[in-house]
Amino acid sequence: MSKTEDQEAIAELARDLRRSVSTFVRAVRHNTGTERSAQSETLDLLQRAGPMSVASLAGRRGVTHQTMRLVVAQLEANGLVRQETNPVDRRSRIITLTPAGNDALEREREARTAKIKEAIRRLLSPQEQGVLRAALPLLDRLSQLPD
Repeated sequence: MSKTEDQEAIAELARDLRRSVSTFVRAVRHNTGTERSAQSETLDLLQRAGPMSVASLAGRRGVTHQTMRLVVAQLEANGLVRQETNPVDRRSRIITLTPAGNDALEREREARTAKIKEAIRRLLSPQEQGVLRAALPLLDRLSQLPD
């Protein structure tokens, strides 16, 4: 196989992997009622990155400050986040995930895991389950995308 053919094969593999993973994620989210939303993405970001200001949240999510203020207000009304005075700059507020916010994220993850478990059990043979398990380290490595 020539270098050009290798590059074309890698490009095709990349397209197929993106399509398969995207379709899988969408199907699991749809079938568990855990679709992505501005609110769920904000909760997830707070859990991963820790407390931050509305401006930082807006910047990290790529939305306007006003949009993020509305998202935070709804999350706060639902008891999923709280606003606290920023100890570094007392004029600003820091958004923090509440225990209820953590619980909501965990419930969604558990629902998705249960759906995936059931699909693996029903649709994959023991041999196919082994192949899938063997592929996990490869997917983990690919997840370490360089910036």
